[in-house]
Amino acid sequence: MKIADIYGNLPLLETNRLRLRKVKRTDIEAIYHYASQDKVSRYVTWNSHESLHETTAFVQFILEQYEKGNIAPWGIEYKATGEFIGTVDFVTWDPAQFTAEIGYVITPEYWGKGIVTEAVRELVRFGFSAMKLERIQARCLEENIASARVMEKSGMTCEGNLRHAIYKNGKHSNLKIYSILREEWNQSQKA
Repeated sequence: MKIADIYGNLPLLETNRLRLRKVKRTDIEAIYHYASQDKVSRYVTWNSHESLHETTAFVQFILEQYEKGNIAPWGIEYKATGEFIGTVDFVTWDPAQFTAEIGYVITPEYWGKGIVTEAVRELVRFGFSAMKLERIQARCLEENIASARVMEKSGMTCEGNLRHAIYKNGKHSNLKIYSILREEWNQSQKA
C-alpha cells in the first residue's frame, strides 16, 4: 500500500458524534480560535498562531498536501452543530514497516468530553482495517495527563518515556510513548 492510496482521496470517516473530513478554507477561523491559545499549544510541537495569516498559510499547506496525495489531517466536525473543533491525523506513516503515529488537537471548549478519544479510536480502526497497519503509536509530553488518558482509553499501552526527546520553549522535555498492535486491537474487537 502507498500513502497516495489513502491520501489521494482522503475518505470521510464518521462516529456517533463526529465527522472526520478534509480541512477546508472555511475552517480557518475555527482553527485560529484554538491554535492561537497558549493553553492549547503548550502541549504540542508547534507554537501558538500569532495571526490569522499564519493559520491561513497552515490551511493552504494542508490543502496542497491533499492535492499531492501526501499525509494530511482530518478535520474534526461535531455533527450536532456542524462546528469544526480540531484535527486528528497520522502524523507519520511508514507503509513499508506497517507503522503509523497519531496526533490530535481540539478546541478547549470540547476538552474532557471524550471527543478526542472517539476520533482516535476511529483512526485506530481505520489504520488497522484500511491501511493494514501492524503498529499504531502516539506520544505526548510527560505532563500532558489528558492526552495520556486519551491514548489509554483508545487501547494503547505506555511503553515508557523518551527522555529529552523534544525541545520547545527553551527547554528539553520528556515524551511518553504509547502504542497498540494489530493483535491487541483484534482482541479488543472480540471482547
